[in-house]
Amino acid sequence: MSGAWTCGSPDGGRFVRLAVTALVFSVPLLLPLIFGALAQEQRALRGVALVIGQSDYQHLTPLPNPKNDADAIEKLLADLGFDSVRRVDRDAETLARDLERFAEDAENADVAVLYYSGHGIEAGGENYLVPVDADLSALDAAAKKLVPVSALITKLKATVPVMIVMLDACRDSPFPAGSMVRAQPDTEPAPIATAGLGETRGAAGLKPAEPQSAPADENLGTVIAFAAEPGKAALDGDAGSNSPYAAAVLRHFDAMAGEEFGVVMRMVAEEVYLKTAGKQRPWVNESLRRLLYFGEKPKGVEGEEGEILKERRQLLVTIAALPDPERRRVEAVATDGGVPMDALYAILRALGAKAPTDPSELDKVLRAEAERLAVILAERRAISSPDPEIMRLSALADHAEQEGALSTADALRQRAKARFRALRPTLEQQEKTLRQRFIEGAAVFARSAGTKALASDYLAAAQDYAEAFALVDGRDASLAWQYRNAEVQALTLHGGWGKDDSSLERAVIAGKQALLIAETLGDREKWATTQFALGAVFQQLARSEKGTARLEDAIAAYRAALQVRTRARSPREWAKTQAELGGTFWALGERKNDVEDLKEAVVAFRAAIQGSSRENNRPEWDSNQNFLGLVLWKLGSRENDQELLAEAVNAFRAILEGQTPEDTVMRWALTQVYLGGALLELGVLEGSPARIKESAAAFRTAMHDPALEVLTNKRAEAQYSLGTALLNLGSLEGALAPLQEAEVAFRAALRDYDRKREPVDWANAQRRLGLALRMQGKHEESIAPLEQAAAAFSAALEEYDREREPLEWADTQRSLGITYSELAERSAMHREIRAHEKAIAAWSNALQVYTRAENPSTWASLQNMIGYSLVLIGEQERDLIRLADAQTILREALDLQLQIQSPLVHYTEDSLCRALLNIGRMKHDRAILNEAKALCETAVAGSLTASDGATAQEASANLDRVRQALAAVE
Repeated sequence: MSGAWTCGSPDGGRFVRLAVTALVFSVPLLLPLIFGALAQEQRALRGVALVIGQSDYQHLTPLPNPKNDADAIEKLLADLGFDSVRRVDRDAETLARDLERFAEDAENADVAVLYYSGHGIEAGGENYLVPVDADLSALDAAAKKLVPVSALITKLKATVPVMIVMLDACRDSPFPAGSMVRAQPDTEPAPIATAGLGETRGAAGLKPAEPQSAPADENLGTVIAFAAEPGKAALDGDAGSNSPYAAAVLRHFDAMAGEEFGVVMRMVAEEVYLKTAGKQRPWVNESLRRLLYFGEKPKGVEGEEGEILKERRQLLVTIAALPDPERRRVEAVATDGGVPMDALYAILRALGAKAPTDPSELDKVLRAEAERLAVILAERRAISSPDPEIMRLSALADHAEQEGALSTADALRQRAKARFRALRPTLEQQEKTLRQRFIEGAAVFARSAGTKALASDYLAAAQDYAEAFALVDGRDASLAWQYRNAEVQALTLHGGWGKDDSSLERAVIAGKQALLIAETLGDREKWATTQFALGAVFQQLARSEKGTARLEDAIAAYRAALQVRTRARSPREWAKTQAELGGTFWALGERKNDVEDLKEAVVAFRAAIQGSSRENNRPEWDSNQNFLGLVLWKLGSRENDQELLAEAVNAFRAILEGQTPEDTVMRWALTQVYLGGALLELGVLEGSPARIKESAAAFRTAMHDPALEVLTNKRAEAQYSLGTALLNLGSLEGALAPLQEAEVAFRAALRDYDRKREPVDWANAQRRLGLALRMQGKHEESIAPLEQAAAAFSAALEEYDREREPLEWADTQRSLGITYSELAERSAMHREIRAHEKAIAAWSNALQVYTRAENPSTWASLQNMIGYSLVLIGEQERDLIRLADAQTILREALDLQLQIQSPLVHYTEDSLCRALLNIGRMKHDRAILNEAKALCETAVAGSLTASDGATAQEASANLDRVRQALAAVE
C-alpha cells in the first residue's frame, strides 16, 4: 500500500482543492475580511443564518431529530457571531416565505448560511426540500408545493458574496416507491430517487464568477454541503439526539481557525463515516474564489479531552486522503473482525512507511491487528482497577484508542504506569494482603502494552508485557502465562517487521517459559496456544537461515498444538493451525527442493479448508483455498502433472465464484493472475492453445480491478503475465498476432514497473519483450524486430546481476547471442561478421554460468552455436585460425553429447562437418575431407531419425559439397 497515507484531494473530484477555501467563523465576526494573503479595507462583517428543522410531518414519516439538530446548529452559529434564525416544522407556505425573507436579509450580509434538516427528495435532476404538510398531491406541482433547491441557490448567489448551504436531507424518500414528480402540472413527470439527493442544478458545475462580472468583493463563491454522497441515503440517528451529520458539524466546526474550509469539511465527513461504520459519507461541492478568514478561534475543548479531539482531527484528515480501495479494505477487515474502524485506521496510520506495499500482505497484517485488537478489548472488559486515578486514566486511554488518538492514549498509559510505580514500594511491603494490587499493576502495564502494540511499537509492548509478567509471576499462574504468551507475540511481530533475530530468540525463550507454566497449570489449551505462537516465531527465524532446522522446529510446534487443537474440540483453531503447518511445509519444500514436503503442504491446506467455512468466514476460506492452489500449481509444475495443475485451476476458480473486484479489494485481481498462471502452465504442458487463451483471458480480467489503477506494480505484473501467455501462444501456433499482442503487454508492464525500485521485475519484462520481438522477426522480412529484440535483451542485462540472478543473466546472454546470429543471417557481408562476433561474445558470457560440470547439455549446445558462428566467419574470411578454433570447440561439444546421449548430437555433427569441409578444401587434405564426409552422413541419418528435416537438408547439402571437394582433390 505504498503511499496510502500521503495527503491529497480525494478521488472523483469530490473536493476542489483551492488556496481560497479557508472559512473561519467566530465571535464577534468583526475582524478584517482577508482576500488572498493581503488585508484589504477593514470593515465590520455581517453573517446571517437560517436554520430549519422539519420533524413533525403530517402525512409522511416523522423524523425525531431535525428539531434537535436545528436547536444545536442555531446555537452554534449564534455563538459564532451570526444573526441566526431557527425555524421548525414549516409548511409549504411558511417555508417558502422563510426562504424569501432569508434571501432578502442576505442582501446586506457578507456571508449567508442555510442549514436544513428534514426530508428531501431528488427527481428529474432537481433536489426538493419537503414541507411538513406535503402529501402525494404535492408531487403534481412540486415547484409550488415543494421547495426546489436550485432556485434557492440562484437567489442567494445573486444577493450575498459567500453562500453556504448545508443539506442534512439525504434520507430515504418518504413517498411510496415508484412515485413521480411534476415540476409543473403540465410538465413531464420524473421518478423520485429511492435514496438521497443528487448533484444540485446550479451547484454541480460551480465555477467562480468572471472577474469583470462583479466587484472584487462580491460573488466570492458558494459551498453546497450534503449529508451523504449523491444518490445515497443519510441516517437520522438515535431518537432524541442529533443526526450523525449534525453531531459531526457540532464537534468539529471550532477547528476552523486558520484551517482550509475543505479540511474542516473533510473532518466532518470522516467523523460521520466513522460514526456510521462506513454507511454514510458526506459530500461537498464548493466554488470559493478567495481565502477568507472571520475573526478568532472560538474556545475549543481543553485538557485531556482536547488532546484526544486534536489527534482525532488529525486522523480524520488522514483518512480523507485514502483512496476508496484502501477504505474498502479497512471496512471489510473491521467488519470481519468485529472491531471499530477508528482504531483500525489509527493502526494503519501508525504503521506509516512500515505498512506493506503488497495489498495481500497489508490485508494479512490488518486482519492480524484486528484479531489482536479484539483480544485486547475483550481482556480489558474483564479487568477493573480499584484505584480511582488509574481507573480514570485507563478509561480516558480506552476512549482515546476508540477515537484513534493513539499518541494521547499512550501518554495516558504512561501516567497510569507512573501512578502505579509510585504505589509499588508500599504494595511490595504488603504483598500478602495486596496481591490483587499487583495484579492490578500488571493490568496497567498490559493495557499499556496493548496501546504500544496498536501504535506498532511492538518492542515497547513486549517490555510492558514482561513487566506485567514479573508482577504476577508467583502470584497468579494463569495471568503469568497470559502475559508471557503476549510477550512472545509482541516480540514475534517486532522481530518480523524489523528482521531482528535477537528479538525472535527472546521470543523462543519466553515461549518455552510459557509452556512450562501451562504444564504446571495442567492447561492443555494454553499449552497448545503457546506451541502455535512458537511455530510463528520459528517461521520468522527460518527466513534468515540457510538450512531447515527452524522450519522443522515450526512443524514440530504446530504438530504439537494439533495434539490438543483437534477438529472435534476446536475446529477453527485446528483449521488455522493446519493452514500455518501447510505454509511451513511449503517453505520447507522450496528450500529442500523436495516434492514430498509440498505434498504434505497440500494435505495440510486441504484440512484447513475443511475446517473453515465459506459461508461464515469467507476471507479465511479464500486464503486457504488460495494457498492450496499455489502449492498445487508449484507441485504440478515440478512433476509435470496435468492433474495437479487442473486441481490448482479449480481451486482458484472456486475462490472467484460469485465474487467481484469490489468484494475483496485487490485479492480478486491476484487470484485471477494465479488462475491465469496455472492455466498457462497447464496449456504449455498439454500443448493446448485453448488453455493458453483461457490463461490470457484471466490476465485480462484481472486488469479490470479498479485497485490496479493506483497499484501500478500489480498492474505491471498482470500485464507481464498476459504477455507471457501470448508469447507462449504465438510460439505454439506459429502465429504473428499473439506475438504482437505480447509485445504491447510487455511494453505496458515496462511503463508501470519502477526500474529503480523493481529492477529485476523490469529486467524480466525486457527479457520477455526481447523474446516476443525475436519471434516476430521470424515472421517479418524487416530486421527491425530483431534489432529491437537485441536492445531489449541488452537493457535487461543492465539490471541483472550475475551473482544475484545467475540463471536469468545467463539465459538472457544466450537469447542475445541467438538474436545477433539471426541478424547475421539477414545482414550484408560487412555487418554479418560483426553480428556473429557479438553473438559469440554473448554465448561465451553465458558459459560462465552454464558450466560443463553442472549443465552439460546446455554447455554443449552453447559450444555448438559458438563453433558454428566461427565456421561461418572462417568460411567468409577464408581464415584457417577461426576454422581451427571452431573445430576444437565443436569436437569438445560432440564428445560430451555422445557421452550424455544428447538428442541434439546431429546438430553438432553437421557443424563439425562444415568446419572440416572448409579446412579440407583450403588445405587440399583428403583425410580431413573424408572425416567431414563421415560426419555429414551421420548427421543426415541422425536428423532423419529425429524428424529434423531442416538439419537433414542442410547436412545433405554439406555432404554434396564434401563429395565435390573430394573429387576436386583427386
